Amino acid sequence: MPAWQADILMYHSISDAPGPTSIAPDIFAAQMQALAASGLPVVTPDALANPPAPRVVIISFDDGFQDFADTAWPILREHGFCPIVYLPSGLMGGTDSWAGGNIPPRPLMEWDRIETLAGEGVCFGAHSVSHPDLSTLDAEALEEEVTGSGQDIAARLGQPVRHFAPPYGASNPNVRTQIARHYDTSVGTRLGVAGPGDDIHDLPRLEMFYFTDIARWQAHLAGRGGSCLAARKLMRGVRSGLSRVLPIN
Repeated sequence: MPAWQADILMYHSISDAPGPTSIAPDIFAAQMQALAASGLPVVTPDALANPPAPRVVIISFDDGFQDFADTAWPILREHGFCPIVYLPSGLMGGTDSWAGGNIPPRPLMEWDRIETLAGEGVCFGAHSVSHPDLSTLDAEALEEEVTGSGQDIAARLGQPVRHFAPPYGASNPNVRTQIARHYDTSVGTRLGVAGPGDDIHDLPRLEMFYFTDIARWQAHLAGRGGSCLAARKLMRGVRSGLSRVLPIN
């Protein structure tokens, strides 16, 4: 058994928008209620340097959607949960109009709302400046996207930014080296529970779209979800393999 494990929950939008990056508000509320009932400690990535318990939970959101402020945060605050929200710093106040964004686009938070949330205890991390695939960038552009995002957020909030999430989970050794120069941790989209054997700058997360069945989520929280998680990881591997060998129309 590892010395510690961290269930890092991955969310994007809490809304009724279509697609796997949106989770309906009532489902999100039920997931948080089940988490509260489990008694597992909810921490921010800062705690990974010295976890307070053998198993901890981190609640993370990518992109900084407006519905985080309007819908997710009131639910989280009611339970006393402090999440981390990863922001594409150059796009705040706009929409998710990047490649792979939603149709119709979903609004992102304005900076004044982000500043208010930071004052209420929400943790913020960097998610690049313009939401590109970092693995495709040259060295200069990579430096700007990785370091510039944290600098932008720190300047706005008046506090250091220690954590990063690459857009799309896209990473490679060069990207991770650049991130490690400036941040304590980084999370990706690789499915799994994080532990001491993982690269602290490439931590796996749990895509919460897989846990919209609350009974399945409760089983995972109770430590009975290993077979389900293994099956999901296998299915992901098969789909990834097919995408590499089949022609794309």
